[in-house]
Amino acid sequence: MSTKGGKRPVLRADKRPTKAKSRGKTTKRAVKTADATKRKPAARKSRRNASSRRRRGPIGWITGLFAFVFGLIWSLTWRSGLVFALILAGAVLYFYAQLPPFTELIDGRTRGSVTLIDREGDVYAWRGEQFDSITDIHQVSGHLKNAVVATEDRRFYWHLGVSPRGVASAIKINLSEGRGALSGHGGSTLTQQTAKLLCLGVPYDARTWETEAAYEADCRRTTIWRKVKEAIYAMALEAKYTKDEILVIYFNRAYLGASARGFEAASQRYFGVPAAQLDPAQAAMLAGLLKAPTRYAPTNNLQRSQDRADTVVKLMYDQGYISAAERDAAWNHPATLSEAAEANAGGYFADWVMDTGPNYLTRDTTEDVLLFTTLDQRIQEAAEGAMRDIFESKLKEGSEAQAAIVVMSADGAVRAMVGGRETQVSGAFNRATMAKRQTGSSFKPFVYAAAMDLGFTPLATVVDEPYCVDVPGSGPYCPKNYSRDFKGRVTLTAALQDSLNIPAVKVSEAVGRENVRKIASDFGIDNELAAGPALALGVSESTLLEMTGAYAGILNGGRAVTPYGLNELRIQGDDDPLMGQGGGFGERVVTDQAARYLVYMMSRVVDAGTGQRANLGERPAAGKTGTTQAARDAWFIGFTADYVTGVWMGYDDNTPLTGVTGGGLPAEIWKEAMVRIHEGMPVTPLPMTVPTAAMAQASTPPRYEGSSTAARSGGSGQARQQPARSDNLAERVLQDVLGIFGRGN
Repeated sequence: MSTKGGKRPVLRADKRPTKAKSRGKTTKRAVKTADATKRKPAARKSRRNASSRRRRGPIGWITGLFAFVFGLIWSLTWRSGLVFALILAGAVLYFYAQLPPFTELIDGRTRGSVTLIDREGDVYAWRGEQFDSITDIHQVSGHLKNAVVATEDRRFYWHLGVSPRGVASAIKINLSEGRGALSGHGGSTLTQQTAKLLCLGVPYDARTWETEAAYEADCRRTTIWRKVKEAIYAMALEAKYTKDEILVIYFNRAYLGASARGFEAASQRYFGVPAAQLDPAQAAMLAGLLKAPTRYAPTNNLQRSQDRADTVVKLMYDQGYISAAERDAAWNHPATLSEAAEANAGGYFADWVMDTGPNYLTRDTTEDVLLFTTLDQRIQEAAEGAMRDIFESKLKEGSEAQAAIVVMSADGAVRAMVGGRETQVSGAFNRATMAKRQTGSSFKPFVYAAAMDLGFTPLATVVDEPYCVDVPGSGPYCPKNYSRDFKGRVTLTAALQDSLNIPAVKVSEAVGRENVRKIASDFGIDNELAAGPALALGVSESTLLEMTGAYAGILNGGRAVTPYGLNELRIQGDDDPLMGQGGGFGERVVTDQAARYLVYMMSRVVDAGTGQRANLGERPAAGKTGTTQAARDAWFIGFTADYVTGVWMGYDDNTPLTGVTGGGLPAEIWKEAMVRIHEGMPVTPLPMTVPTAAMAQASTPPRYEGSSTAARSGGSGQARQQPARSDNLAERVLQDVLGIFGRGN
């Protein structure tokens, strides 16, 4: 290109703008740059849309759908989670606000306990829910705390009341074992178990629940809604209380078998020591009971309880709570029961004593009560051992025959009671106090007591011969002797010694049935007694306890006694008793002389009569056998100078005994028991008077009236009234009295 003048133009730089102009140009440039920046995302977006349009197809649609669903789920999840968290927090706060101080949750029982103490001051039985409070975690052994945590909830100190891992594991185990997800293993934490023990804060209300058992059953129900509520309540507990306070509540409320509520009560019940002194083996045994308190209770099966404790010891070792040496020591020397727990003494006696006190202080007590009783554990053990040994050695295997024993002092204080062959029981049928059975010939001493009280002596005579009594409306009643023969003229002593039936009926008719009935009743036979002549042969029913108490009246000189087992009743912690002795001496029934004569006559039964198998050798004893019709009941009741003991034997369904009479197995049980009871005791003579011929000739009996039908030539005669008269008490004193005792032979 040509230029003007043909010269190449000169290149010059533009003039540098001034400061103001430079700033304006920079601003314009910045605006242009910003505009360019804004246009870039739009361009990129346009390019992406273009790319998306190019990729649109099945894959693109699926990818977009997943992205949309994921976004929707995420949005719903975090919003729902937020709502759930708010609801959960509100529910926890609701329960939190209702929780009282933890000390108010320690004892939640609606009924109290009864502790029974023997005559020596030792505890031998428990009834109701035994309880001794723990108010601080340091009141229990560290081994116990560790054993419970290791067994029930190893993550107790780390969770907030609920363990999702534990729940998931429990559900997995339940399903693998073919059960429902919530059946069997629950995966509950210790806090949740405490919540359940508190029944989720719902107190017992007698107006709502028919029984306390129904209330507790409802508290143990497992449903999905209840598990949810339980979890919320557990979190409230965690928020309100410390971990140790939750443990204290749990340690007080957990049931551990044998009527023991709480670990302190269980420790005393099984081992006789406070919970603070438990060693690893004992702690493991108590912790093992939580799985199934009744099944694993050491009083039910000690070996099973020890096996369970071994498993707990292993858990304690695996989790670092005990050393290998402590583990081996616990395995080699497992926990055993205390002497009192092992004996489990006086179950029948304890139940009977509970029944003799008022219900509001025994079975239905809301207080913790102490019963001081008359039981002698040494005598109780002797009675149980005697029955067990005789049954094992003398009865056929498989026999269902039963027996009962009562031992008491002469004042009616019961020292031992066995109500059946199963001795270590509670709440069982007590054949010593509940079974009313015909007494048989064991009733005859009351017939002769009436005669002695009227002035006759043991040397008075009566004729054993065919005899009938006309019973209005029934015809003649003709008793027979067990031997089916007749002894002729015999003394009253011989008649009782050989348990002759005809002389007994004759004497009863002579002295008057009403006199016999009154004496038996006054001695304590508190049942409807027969009205006919068979009264003398024990057709009336009575209990072993009543009969033994009546014989105690003979031993003590003729005074009635009321059998008793309660000496004193106190509320635990109080020094003043609410009740005193529940029985003892009553009114005089027969004279002291009559009782002493009768004791002599009964001693002859043991020395030379039907009760010889009860003979104690050099130790004087007296008693009477009794066998009812068809041998449905067999009795032996007797005494030494120290104790009165009664034994009954028979079947619960009245099946006749085979080859058993009162002078057989009952007498042997009686002897075996008395030998053990009197071991180491000095020999004491019986309080009796041995009659002499001179004594008989020096006394005259009072006047009395009676009626009978004398048998002629073995047949029945005609009833006739005889005038009252008196006779000399010589060997033949009764020969002609009213014609009742027949003619001399």
